[in-house]
Amino acid sequence: MNRPTPAIVSQSAVRRLPRVALILFCVAYVLPGFLGREPWKNADVGAFGAMAEMAAGGSWWHPAVLGLPVEDTALLPYWLGALFIKALPFLPPDFAARLPFGLLLALTLSCTWYAVYQLARQPAALPVAFAFGGEARPADYARALADAGLLALVACLGLAQFSHETTPDGVRLTATAAMLLGAARLAHPGLPRAWRGLLWWAGGWLALALSGSATLGLALGLGWLALLWFNRQAQRGEDRSDAVTLGAASAIGALMTLGSAWAGALALPDASLALSRPWDSWGRLLLWFTWPTWPLALWTVWRWRRQWQQPHVALPLWAALIVVLHSALDPERDRALLLALPALAALAAFALPTLRRSVAALIDWFTLLFFSFCALVIWVIWVAMMTGVPAKPAANVARLAPGFVPEFSFLLFALGAAATLAWLWLVSWRVGRHREAIWKSLVLPAAGSTLCWLLLMTLWLPLLDFGRSYGPISRRIAELVPPQSCVLADGLSQAQIAALRHHGGLRLVRTGQNDPAGADCRSLIATPQSQSSLHQRVDLTQWAFKANLWRLNDSKESLVLYLRVGR
Repeated sequence: MNRPTPAIVSQSAVRRLPRVALILFCVAYVLPGFLGREPWKNADVGAFGAMAEMAAGGSWWHPAVLGLPVEDTALLPYWLGALFIKALPFLPPDFAARLPFGLLLALTLSCTWYAVYQLARQPAALPVAFAFGGEARPADYARALADAGLLALVACLGLAQFSHETTPDGVRLTATAAMLLGAARLAHPGLPRAWRGLLWWAGGWLALALSGSATLGLALGLGWLALLWFNRQAQRGEDRSDAVTLGAASAIGALMTLGSAWAGALALPDASLALSRPWDSWGRLLLWFTWPTWPLALWTVWRWRRQWQQPHVALPLWAALIVVLHSALDPERDRALLLALPALAALAAFALPTLRRSVAALIDWFTLLFFSFCALVIWVIWVAMMTGVPAKPAANVARLAPGFVPEFSFLLFALGAAATLAWLWLVSWRVGRHREAIWKSLVLPAAGSTLCWLLLMTLWLPLLDFGRSYGPISRRIAELVPPQSCVLADGLSQAQIAALRHHGGLRLVRTGQNDPAGADCRSLIATPQSQSSLHQRVDLTQWAFKANLWRLNDSKESLVLYLRVGR
């Protein structure tokens, strides 16, 4: 039985968001963070180190950094980075490794847009038909909701940093969005070119499996298959092609499950470890990381509760629930929660046709005040760095980043100023009297998130590179060690090894590897944690202490430098 839809939308409310504006908006969000920055610690530079070593001739099946196996069991992300490093030798290797991840973020945005578009074309998702006409046409309605879903994804506060890193999380995010798109297309009985849905379905599932998330892919895939078969039975569909398509999707799921089991990639998380961790921090993470999609998603579930079994609600809801549960059990809760954002954005889009104008106005005013305040803070601190006025912010920067010398860059300043002017124009447009469109409530949240991210990646980029990378300490070490000689490394992490190689240009040899090259090394770098047992691996009578080097003022993160005596 068809339940009444809560969506009452006129044709005038689904007017087209200009494609040029939408594309420029996405470009302004994607490019900052991939251009001009250094690899950041720890996951970002550690993954880059594995990619660089793989491109230089290391094992493609067992990614490692100087013999240390990577902590993440993913393969596909390292393959992508290494392939681009090898294919583009004329580019800096860190920039070449970031290129595929920039393309993946763009693909994530595209998959989310098309997934919401397909879900909004479901018969149960369409708005109420007016007695005398004038209701939104299905294609225009679906396009408007897809625009809103894309804006909701960009507006998420937790998306910016992790989606711009060269880590497996970027591949997993794209794979989850691709699987959602595949499931959304498979939910349409008799849809032309059904093979496209199967392609997205299989590609997303395979990418998840090759990115170290085979168990998550299995949970998503089996749940979506059950919902799709249930939906087909509820519609009493007799279209054989529909059954064949779902059968093919089920066969793909069976192959993926068998392949993952054969490779030993299926593993349940340690629930006891998760239960021992504080849950209040996870609750706070849920609140800010998924803002502003989570309140809209909850509103969607409530207002569309009579249609919760329909694909436009059930498919993204299942994904959101599974990923949130996965986040609760994962050691890195924030990175795991990243994969829920496309599904939450899809749910948030379906809240807009049912929102009251007062609620939409509240969203606008809160967004306006919050992001305007954040942008003002960024500008004030930048001015303080450049001029010393106001004095207190300048003193705070000097205390937190000792040794940082700010330099004025006209290009970065111009980009930040242009983004701020665009924000002011957008605010004036939004508060003006214009015809209502259902996507307008998410324009300011998405634009505000983009503004602050762009300002951070322009005005604050030198400061962030100084404070969030191992570049400064690596370059200081490179100045202290004898030139053209190898350096012994003891107890260093993958990220530290990768940074010393990339930023310092050092040729490292790990202690305890019985490498003959280690006998010729004239320098040794160790961590304070490994010093107590250092005598078991090297003859300390041949080494003299040179310096303790700290990363900023962090006493917990320092390196100890020794020089060989008598050479």
